Amino acid sequence: MAPTLTLKPGTAWGDAWQRCLAVAPEAFQDDRVLNLWDGTWHRDGRALPATTPVDGTPIAGPPRLDATTAHQAVRASLDQHRRWRHIALPERRARVSATLDALCEHRELLALLLVWEIGKPWRLAQADVDRAIDGVRWYVDEIDRMAEGRTPLPGPVSNIASWNYPMSVLAHAMLVQALAGNAVIAKTPTDGGLACLTLACALAAREGIPVTLLSGSGGELSEALVRSPEIGCVSFVGGRDTGARVATAVADLGKRHILEQEGLNAWGIWNFTDWDALAPLIRKTFDYGKQRCTAYPRFVVQRSSFDAFLSVYLPAARSIRVGHPLAVENPSDHLPDLDFGPLINAAKAKELADQVSEAIDRGAVPLHRGDLADGHFLPGQDLSAYTAPVTLLNPPSTSPLHHAEPFGPVDTLVLVDTEAELLAAMNASNGALVATLSCDDPATYDRLAPQIRAFKTGHGKPRSRGDRDELFGGFGASWRGAFVGGDLLVRAVTEGPAPERLPGNFPDYHLMPD
Repeated sequence: MAPTLTLKPGTAWGDAWQRCLAVAPEAFQDDRVLNLWDGTWHRDGRALPATTPVDGTPIAGPPRLDATTAHQAVRASLDQHRRWRHIALPERRARVSATLDALCEHRELLALLLVWEIGKPWRLAQADVDRAIDGVRWYVDEIDRMAEGRTPLPGPVSNIASWNYPMSVLAHAMLVQALAGNAVIAKTPTDGGLACLTLACALAAREGIPVTLLSGSGGELSEALVRSPEIGCVSFVGGRDTGARVATAVADLGKRHILEQEGLNAWGIWNFTDWDALAPLIRKTFDYGKQRCTAYPRFVVQRSSFDAFLSVYLPAARSIRVGHPLAVENPSDHLPDLDFGPLINAAKAKELADQVSEAIDRGAVPLHRGDLADGHFLPGQDLSAYTAPVTLLNPPSTSPLHHAEPFGPVDTLVLVDTEAELLAAMNASNGALVATLSCDDPATYDRLAPQIRAFKTGHGKPRSRGDRDELFGGFGASWRGAFVGGDLLVRAVTEGPAPERLPGNFPDYHLMPD
């Protein structure tokens, strides 16, 4: 009989909220968070109800602003920008460093908020916070070289990002943008991360960083955050549909932009025999339920090797641990080491379940279906946002799972017989952020890899978004605008000597970095 689990003492949402009220009373009041603009926390906007994906219980919801107030906030950010851009670099570096020290001090609270707001397991929540801190510290150490001969943009950088990595993607970008001399604006992600980002911004604002943090619907705020003439650059991370609308707006205005969009990242298996090395890598791909822009939901496998592939793939998939990130057997136990918790919300879990059922009805073969009954859950808890791993063979071309990223623990396998079929299947989404090709012969990899339409392709190993000096971008429809990572992130949010062509994927040119 499975042991009865209980919530780890001190980790309840109420505990986290009380700590927020104590650490940053200027940003958290009573039962709501505030918006930050013009250097002041405002109790404006209409606070909406919200629930945690972890167990469906209520948490703080976003205080959604109207368009008029958002425009006022953007104009105020421009005033901040004009002052901040003239602050000497050593002073900017000192203020960003002090912010990082404060984030370190409150690391565990930031991670606990990520658990409750977006369902990250404890290990991955801590990693998200740590990657933000460590990554920005690298820029603090390197900024003198990167900023030499460059100036801040004419206006602030507007950030619109997805919910999945509030710290290591969004907060990281904002602090580097500020370090480079820009005021920064961010919209809290609609689906989660509100309290975590609010706490991080409160700590930054205390150190004099010109941060604006607003909540609201994309439709209501996009005119202000994308099209306002005060904005110097738009940085977007999200899906292709929304990204295409943002891309149209910034192209019409000739505005600097960084638009990271989804793509179907594929892992190819061709003339490959090192199966023992592959097995642990397959399990690793399930981290955070594949809710990441560099997840690998598609395996393209040489038909003659399919039996050998399944012999390592299926045991890895069957070993995945899903459950409540804060549930323990005994109060003194460490928090569980899970592969993933819930998806971002119950609607996403239902959408994926419907797509899987539809694909099977149209001919896909289910090779593996996990069971939430084997998960790590509290007695009677709400499981509506949880999805067990699923693997489908040959999804039909009419299924979204054939050509789009599922953003959940649903793998699709495609069998191929020729190199041409391999490349076509790996390039099904017209561009991707990352890809991997596993093959024994280095010469074969060197010949095939350049034909894979991904910004970064690994030889037998997964590629990630990258930290510090590792560059990042996308091919085809997966990316628009300037590439980032390393020196390129600072170049993307500063101006150099004219004429300058930034590496990136722009309407009139595509330039890969040297």
